[in-house]
Amino acid sequence: MTKAKMLLAAIAGSVALMGAAHAADKHVTVAYQTDALPSSVAIANGEFARATGYEIDFRKFDSGAEIFAAIASGDVQVGYVGSSPFAAATSRGLDVKAFQLASISGTDEALVARNGSGIESLNDLKGKKLAAAPVSTDHYQLLALIKSLGLSEKDVEVFAIPQPEIVAAFNRGDIDGGFVWDPALTELKKTGKTLITSKEVAERGSPTFSAWVAAGSFASEHPDFLKSFAGVVNKEYASFAADPAAWGPDSENAKVLAKFIGGSPEQQAAALKNLNLLKPADQASAAWLGGGEQSGAAKILKDTAQFLKDQGKVSRVLDSYAAFVTPDAVAAVTN
Repeated sequence: MTKAKMLLAAIAGSVALMGAAHAADKHVTVAYQTDALPSSVAIANGEFARATGYEIDFRKFDSGAEIFAAIASGDVQVGYVGSSPFAAATSRGLDVKAFQLASISGTDEALVARNGSGIESLNDLKGKKLAAAPVSTDHYQLLALIKSLGLSEKDVEVFAIPQPEIVAAFNRGDIDGGFVWDPALTELKKTGKTLITSKEVAERGSPTFSAWVAAGSFASEHPDFLKSFAGVVNKEYASFAADPAAWGPDSENAKVLAKFIGGSPEQQAAALKNLNLLKPADQASAAWLGGGEQSGAAKILKDTAQFLKDQGKVSRVLDSYAAFVTPDAVAAVTN
């Protein structure tokens, strides 16, 4: 081989390596759960990939705790999680950042008592068996609710099990109630009654939120991806707010959600109405993501971590959780 050909071969090899590195750089694995969210339509129709320019591998998980384990292992870079597993993961040293609030405490999560369980009100919980997904926001709120009633886990037996198992146990009569989100919430309501919603537990002093988070290194290296991702989320949220009929039981959006995450279009449309969503400007404000240590999200994380420590679920509470929230992505949406 001549020197010229060797040089050309070396250049070609370098270009190929650069291309491969670039391709790898534009691939991301995103974890989601089966909550009814307007943004789930964008997962189903490929809008996130088109808007960000990334190849996105969306993977379904049953809980935020599982998602944080996947982020810690490096298998997942971005995920949809609740504030309780978020507080637990960061208290244990995981470097992640919330860049978009999906929702705050609403009526889309609730404690449902099984018909025939002997539970007619919150005053009837003593001696009963209740369940919630492990280290989920529902688990946190269930424990907080029990404490607010002057009870303990000695008075109420609490099972931390995945949502599919909660539905099965509820239907068999093995448990008396469950604190869940959809599609499990819809299933439990078929043979049970709602005792209290997440929003009502928040009003008792235990607020929660759900958020899109990114691994710390990914967030610092791919800020444009997070901004584009947040843009898609808020585009769907704006559509939902501006044109409710386009998200009704007979809408194409409701049909897409039902096909993608289960249930019927009617169930998905009803679940969407239970959401408590924030506009981008509100999210970027000091009240939520933009206030540093005093931001609403950081304070909820710290308060949740303290509760989890008191319950023996985590071993420490950090001085501040401000490092785990950022308003940058949603602030870009408002500009």
